[in-house]
Amino acid sequence: MLTIDNLTKYYRKVRVLDRVGFTVGASELAVIIGPSGSGKSTLLRCLNGLEPFDVGEVRVGDFKLSFGAQTTGSKAGDSLRQLRREVGMVFQSFNLFPHLTLLDNVQLAPRVARGMAAAEAGDLARQLLAKVGLSERLDYFPLQLSGGEQQRAAIARALAMRPRVMLYDEPTSALDPGLVGEVLRIMRQLDDEGMTQIVVTHEMKFAREAADRILVLIDGQLVEDGSPEEVFNSPRDPRTWDYLRRWR
Repeated sequence: MLTIDNLTKYYRKVRVLDRVGFTVGASELAVIIGPSGSGKSTLLRCLNGLEPFDVGEVRVGDFKLSFGAQTTGSKAGDSLRQLRREVGMVFQSFNLFPHLTLLDNVQLAPRVARGMAAAEAGDLARQLLAKVGLSERLDYFPLQLSGGEQQRAAIARALAMRPRVMLYDEPTSALDPGLVGEVLRIMRQLDDEGMTQIVVTHEMKFAREAADRILVLIDGQLVEDGSPEEVFNSPRDPRTWDYLRRWR
């Protein structure tokens, strides 16, 4: 479903992603872990076209995006728009429009970006908000909701574009501990339904129990790629042992 090949990213002269490459199969839930500052969020933003990368390629199904070859102009803009139709993203800070109700937040993107009719977009938004347990909150504004409810609404908004892959950038980091479980439950549900997902998280219990694959990113390098059992019990790189020691 998703292939990343030799992805390299510089900030000025600092290489923050160093020849990262991996694949994620259809319906897999891959979890990316690693120390703060290791490039995890930057990697996700490159996969969604929010950050340009300097070398490498991202492939989603038959769609390919190569930076360096095309970073400006109408052709690049078309490529980015196509990529973002295929790859949905959920951020740490929800990023809902505060002046719109939940229903309007969720139905806006399919109407604007996909040209969906208002009635169809409204029906889709209601279905997705029901899926994430917010069918009683359609007319609420974001600030009237808890953090967990806002993040679930953000997931519904991303799903409204009918992406093939969902990316999550530490989706529970801004939540009170008691609200984390309701967001992770939605991600497990989507996994059961066959959605391909890549999650950056520090929730090690979730990573152990829910992930099909664990990817460990340290200093911009992919140092581990394996099952939860392999990575947590017998990692290959000593830096992984050092990182995981704090979670044991």
